[in-house]
Amino acid sequence: MKIFVAGAGGMLSTDIIPVLSQGHTCVGATIDEMDITSIDSVRGIVDKHSPDVIVNCAAYTNVDFAEKDRDVAMLVNATGTQHLAMVCAERDIPLCHVSTDYVFNGNSTVPYTPFDDTDPVNFYGFSKMAGEKYVQWILKKFYIVRTSWLYGRFGKNFVKTILDLSGKMGTLRVVNDQKGNPTWTVSLSHGIKAIVESGKYGIYHVTDATDGTLSWFDFTVEILRLSGKPNKVIPVTSDEFPRPAKRPAYSVLDLLATSYSTPFKPRPWAEALAEYLKSEAAGA
Repeated sequence: MKIFVAGAGGMLSTDIIPVLSQGHTCVGATIDEMDITSIDSVRGIVDKHSPDVIVNCAAYTNVDFAEKDRDVAMLVNATGTQHLAMVCAERDIPLCHVSTDYVFNGNSTVPYTPFDDTDPVNFYGFSKMAGEKYVQWILKKFYIVRTSWLYGRFGKNFVKTILDLSGKMGTLRVVNDQKGNPTWTVSLSHGIKAIVESGKYGIYHVTDATDGTLSWFDFTVEILRLSGKPNKVIPVTSDEFPRPAKRPAYSVLDLLATSYSTPFKPRPWAEALAEYLKSEAAGA
């Protein structure tokens, strides 16, 4: 199978291309090579590579900036995804679109399934929901893969921020009333590979596994423990740590349907984090 990755050069795509290349031909295009906000650009690059499947990793991901930068967030996350879906429909190519837990409102007390209604509480989530809708409206052959709290070697993320702050501050204050699932980009890459190989179209959730009670505070404590950092961590509420964009209080994703439908088996989140930190330390 020949797989084309849109948004090459980002945190996820830098890990997913080597994973997809295990057993498949995988090529990608960076934002400079293919502008997903231009349908002509998308058509030209897709026709150049003639892939069997397209994986969309291109996204506007700055949650706080999206509150003010709404036009750009919509242009990339909604219109750009619409363009990819249209080109895929024209050429009968399945599209795998990467989405987010932030399409949910966070009012649940149990993990969100792929069948639950979306209702985002911030504009980033709204723009990603719009992208999902375009995929579902335009295509019959699609995979929508929602993930959450993503971290990896090749971009800015929460783990790197905490490790950076640990060298500058003795005490860290981290919110303890937002719960979700951390996800290593390598874990997500293997999940996407399993989904695309299955040929079973639909909506999937792919994260590392938690018990549904993990907060950013808990995540921070484990990051520091595994890294041998002595910093003190103080739990605070979201109200004590205001951000431009509201976050869902509970955005844990249910992984059951994915594990039933595909060979993908989620890893325990702490195990994945430990391997990631080991690979960072080794520079691998």
